[in-house]
Amino acid sequence: MNGGMNWLDWAIIIGYMAGLIGLSIYLGKSQESQEDYYVGGRKLPWWAVGISTMATQLSAVSFISIPAFVALKPGGGLRWLQYELAVPLAMIFIMIFFIPFFRKLKLISIYEYLEGRFNPATRTFLSSVFLLSRGLATGVTIFASAIVLSICLGIPMWATILLIGVVTIIYDTIGGMSVVVYSDVIQMVILLGGTFACAYYALQYVGGWSNAISLLSPERLQTLDFAKHGLGDSGKYPFWGFLVGGFFLYSSYYGCDQSQAQRELSAPTLDATKYSLMLNGFLRFPLVIIYIILGIVVGAYVQSHAGFGQMVSSAPKPDYMLPLFIMHKLPHGIKAIIFAAILSAAMSSLDSALNSLSASTMRDFVEKFWMKDAAEKKYLLWSKITTVGWGIFITASAFLFMKMGEKSTVIEMINKIGSAFYGPILAAFLLGVTTKRVTGWGVIIGIIAGVLFNILLWIFAPTEVFWMWWNFLGCFVTIIVAYISSLFMKAPDMEKIKKYVLWEDKEIIEGEKKWIWKYAILLAYFILMVVLCYYLPAILKH
Repeated sequence: MNGGMNWLDWAIIIGYMAGLIGLSIYLGKSQESQEDYYVGGRKLPWWAVGISTMATQLSAVSFISIPAFVALKPGGGLRWLQYELAVPLAMIFIMIFFIPFFRKLKLISIYEYLEGRFNPATRTFLSSVFLLSRGLATGVTIFASAIVLSICLGIPMWATILLIGVVTIIYDTIGGMSVVVYSDVIQMVILLGGTFACAYYALQYVGGWSNAISLLSPERLQTLDFAKHGLGDSGKYPFWGFLVGGFFLYSSYYGCDQSQAQRELSAPTLDATKYSLMLNGFLRFPLVIIYIILGIVVGAYVQSHAGFGQMVSSAPKPDYMLPLFIMHKLPHGIKAIIFAAILSAAMSSLDSALNSLSASTMRDFVEKFWMKDAAEKKYLLWSKITTVGWGIFITASAFLFMKMGEKSTVIEMINKIGSAFYGPILAAFLLGVTTKRVTGWGVIIGIIAGVLFNILLWIFAPTEVFWMWWNFLGCFVTIIVAYISSLFMKAPDMEKIKKYVLWEDKEIIEGEKKWIWKYAILLAYFILMVVLCYYLPAILKH
């Protein structure tokens, strides 16, 4: 098959981009307030919110990298599934401890909670950390996606970055959260279709599933790694490190990161928000299994066809495996649809970040320190201006990373930076919801201590302590230091903070009773996931 892009491919991609902008115009017509713009008027369907949440996490980088990890990365294989095991447990935790408060207080920026529970300084501090880290991390994500897509589309990397940045800024600024959610749903459907199309063609080329699985080396079939725990034994993919560290990472990311929590506040009711999280808790695991199967069959094609294997091995890194397969082995039209979906998936990471960065900037800084008591239309206008500003910043940062070089260690470093911060940030919200004695300044001191502790681990024990453990250790250190520091400070006004503490809110506690059996289902699903992972190598062989 022809490896290049023809007029049909480009027509489909351009049509897809135009369709996104058209969708944003349609959805943006009814916007009248910040609530419409940032949380879709709190009326987006729970299933769409759930799929959108999942799409942002399992988008372009996952679609490209998971199959490459399974097929080619040294030490890789089915161990990737350990990343997913903690997701249902984290969903239960978030639904109990955070979402009821965020919904009851009708928040747009989740950092508003921290001002009510602690003080303005805590809100400003945490929001600043989010703005800086999410802005730079999203720039890296766009750069990473552009590395591969520029080769696939046959255009320079600067043009790929510009394409992702400009189109996303246009449709996100016009459509707000509504277009973020619905475009993610469309992207997820197309990515799934593309996954099945790639797997189908790869299976045809290698002669069926039995041939494909026989070409995978036995060590790549290992799913659960109980041999090491990652604390002082240099474990590279330890089960307990992924389970415990993953629980704290996902609890923080889905519950305490504005880019995810804001989307969860777009559903019409508390129950709808919880259903969206349950959907994410149930569907992420089977979706990743589909990506893993894709890695097995495309990896088998790499092993069984020397010419294509040489092409992949000469590529800068394993992540090129799937895009090269799509480019050279799929027919015109189908390849364009998949590349359009990958482009859209890259934009999915950017659009949700743009909307949340704009929301935090407006709610935590502009409205608080500069533009108080303005008309709603003025707030809406400045919300869109702020979105454009962050879009320019992130696109420019992607160009900056391009100048620094195409080193995969940049991506690894950003992932580790995230783990250095996620645990301490989770601790701040957890202390607010569960304690009454901890103060705002105690939390700030605790966060600084937790992050510094993780950085010291990074510098002095980079291999002895598996980096996923940082999420737990940073949270633990932050809680201890924050609580001890608060004992030397004036106690908070207990009457003032009662409505921000879980144990004091009888209405929330009473409302949780009807959800207990649903939490039990998620817990049972977690156990089923572990059992399935244990037996998965034998299942795949048969």
